[in-house]
Amino acid sequence: MTTDTENGDGRTTGRGIGLAAVRGLALALVSLPGAVLCFCLSLVSIALIPIGVGIVTTPYVLTGVRAFANSRRVLAAEWGGVRIPPAYRPLPEGATPWARTFGMLRDPATWRDLRWLPVDMTAGFVTALLPAVLLFYPLEGFAIAAGLWRVLDGADGYWYGFVRVHDQTSAFGAAALGLVLLFLAHFLTPRLLHVHFRLTRAVLGSNQGELAERVRVLTETRRDAVDSSAAELRRIERDLHDGTQARLVAVGMDLGTIEALLDKDPAQAKELIAQVRKSSVEALTELRELVRGIHPPVLAERGLGDAVRALALRLPVLTEVSVDLPGRTEAPVESAAYFAVSEVLTNAVKHSGADRIWVDLHRADGMLRAIVTDNGKGGAVIGAGSGLAGVERRLGTFDGVLAVSSPAGGPTMVTMEIPCA
Repeated sequence: MTTDTENGDGRTTGRGIGLAAVRGLALALVSLPGAVLCFCLSLVSIALIPIGVGIVTTPYVLTGVRAFANSRRVLAAEWGGVRIPPAYRPLPEGATPWARTFGMLRDPATWRDLRWLPVDMTAGFVTALLPAVLLFYPLEGFAIAAGLWRVLDGADGYWYGFVRVHDQTSAFGAAALGLVLLFLAHFLTPRLLHVHFRLTRAVLGSNQGELAERVRVLTETRRDAVDSSAAELRRIERDLHDGTQARLVAVGMDLGTIEALLDKDPAQAKELIAQVRKSSVEALTELRELVRGIHPPVLAERGLGDAVRALALRLPVLTEVSVDLPGRTEAPVESAAYFAVSEVLTNAVKHSGADRIWVDLHRADGMLRAIVTDNGKGGAVIGAGSGLAGVERRLGTFDGVLAVSSPAGGPTMVTMEIPCA
């Protein structure tokens, strides 16, 4: 697999080394305080369950832990090409704090998250920091050789790694060591960042009872698919019965009246003909809207990219669409991706308060990936009545995943992945 730190023939680029080092440093600065905070809050909240306080606080704390873990899943996929699918059990709508607390504590994925936090604040911190150390630490050796040793020189000299610097010759030794470290950084920096994400997957990924978990997820997604299909069928029947069918019945009755008035009152018959024409146009418009809601013609004729572009043109918010899709994907996958993107865009327009939205569609590693970003107020959460829970269920039917990054104040980034086959 070729990541953005390597070129087509697998050689690491200079830009890729610097990018990996900066990303590793950012991860290190976030993973240590974030993991420590989440771990401490979780321990305190769970410990307070016997006196009742934890019953209220634990769902919120564990939701924050899941958000922290999901943000790492997104970065692992985006920066390292390592997919870590979440496997959280859904909680019933309107569940009491008691049911939410113990429902989350009975979920094996919750305990995987809690086991991952100590690993992330220790080994995860080290593996994230090493790429930056390998790239930036040699710069100190070069600075020492350039004369910095005179400033740092003390009674026992200055140690750069295992080199004791006390004169210009030893300073050149420090520069030689820095050159060796820089040579190692060329090969190891991106790979160490990849090791960090592999370590994350080893702990966060479901490695016990995977088959049982898979059966459970498939059973739930099948039930959701059946329920969604039944609800969609009822909606179509209702729209046809209350809208188009009623208009066509009225058109038929008006035509009967016109037939009776043609000889008696031609003027009134002419007015009714105009009314029938208007009703037929409205019925045709309703049918077109209904068909577009089932499967947009532009999606069938021109593919997902053009369908999403057409969808963006109808939004009241400035929306930029970037498409990199070589060829067509299977029709059910395209349809699922289209309606998922449509729901996320509708959600952004209604609730985010954004004035710009960006949509990125591309295919990577056998996955169709759609990323919707807005510059709104943030705070979007799956299952908070925002419509994202429905999107997650729709994607789950195709073994897809949904990840949301939406800190308070924005921006919001919703990443959707669906297997192409």
